[in-house]
Amino acid sequence: MPRFALKIEYDGAPFAGWQAQADQPTVQGAIESALAKLDAGFAAGDRIAAAGRTDAGVHATGQVAHADLLRDWDPFRLSEALNWHLKPAPVVVLAAARVDDEFHARFSARERRYTFRLVSRRAPMTHDRGNVWQVLSPLDAEAMRQGAAHLIGHHDFTTFRSSICQAKSPVKSIDRIAIEEIPVPHGMEYRFHLRARSFLHNQVRSIVGTLERVGAGSWHPDRVAEALSARDRAACGPVCPPHGLYLSGVGYPRDPFGAAPEMRGDGPTGR
Repeated sequence: MPRFALKIEYDGAPFAGWQAQADQPTVQGAIESALAKLDAGFAAGDRIAAAGRTDAGVHATGQVAHADLLRDWDPFRLSEALNWHLKPAPVVVLAAARVDDEFHARFSARERRYTFRLVSRRAPMTHDRGNVWQVLSPLDAEAMRQGAAHLIGHHDFTTFRSSICQAKSPVKSIDRIAIEEIPVPHGMEYRFHLRARSFLHNQVRSIVGTLERVGAGSWHPDRVAEALSARDRAACGPVCPPHGLYLSGVGYPRDPFGAAPEMRGDGPTGR
């Protein structure tokens, strides 16, 4: 059966996360329902595999999944047909590609990239309501970068993972944390860009919530290193809400969608 990779974008607000659940709307369920309407080889109850299982309320601009179908579709026609059947759900297939049987959306991935959007301003959000985490006070971006530098590299991230995380080990390597500043009307948006081979459950939200405390002046940047060394969930800062988090990309040894390799000249804590 031909295997296809799908690059997917979605608004996570109306979903109970990526993973299919009984009696709950999920992104996986929406895509599988659309596939079942298109391809005789994809029956109800068949499953697709994704690079990351995002939680309820988390968005994606570059999720990747794969599906085995009966028909050898033209990739463009497959993406167009899926988008037709996905309406009106806030889920779209940005691209589809024919891949080898050895390709696996999750196990072939070499890196995952997340972006977290945080806005500081007094006035409530209008256009981005539900898509960013808003705080009222200005933040010190340079202090947050200093705090983030302590997290780059290979560490035991027990402090920064959920108590219900099912990963066998809390040891992970973070390759990059960059903090971008973008002026918005009467405020500032801070975009946290994180890159690693894989992440623990709630790791990104725990890190951003902790760095926000640094930016607000409640934590000294060196306290991030102390929290990391504690290997204790109680030493973590507050976990920020899911609606500011986006799965922004997945890296593979060879890009299944044919895009040019991403340039990464920026440093581990670059702007």
